[in-house]
Amino acid sequence: MGRVEELPEYAERVLEVAELIPPGRVMTYGDIAEWLGEGGPRQVGRVLALYGGAVPWWRVVRADGTLLPGHEPSALAEYRAEGTPLREAPRSAEGHVPRLDMRRARWDGEGAHI
Repeated sequence: MGRVEELPEYAERVLEVAELIPPGRVMTYGDIAEWLGEGGPRQVGRVLALYGGAVPWWRVVRADGTLLPGHEPSALAEYRAEGTPLREAPRSAEGHVPRLDMRRARWDGEGAHI
């Protein structure tokens, strides 16, 4: 099933990488830019903000493991359903929102081909 609108080539490439990330694993915005060999974290973030609704956007994250502001509940539901490693927030943390356990959850693209 083709996309209704024509996406810029870079956006297509970013979305293809996002779709390769296995359930329960994540890549950072910078990881994707580095893997593609072009752009940077901000460009990857912009692509996902504009076009990422049809891909597993929750698997593309900030390098520090904090959840995307405004999307925490939906992202957390996906992480829990997929068994993504989380670090529970201390009770003193505002909102008690967990972070991703980047050491365990980060995926390096091993075995993936576009």
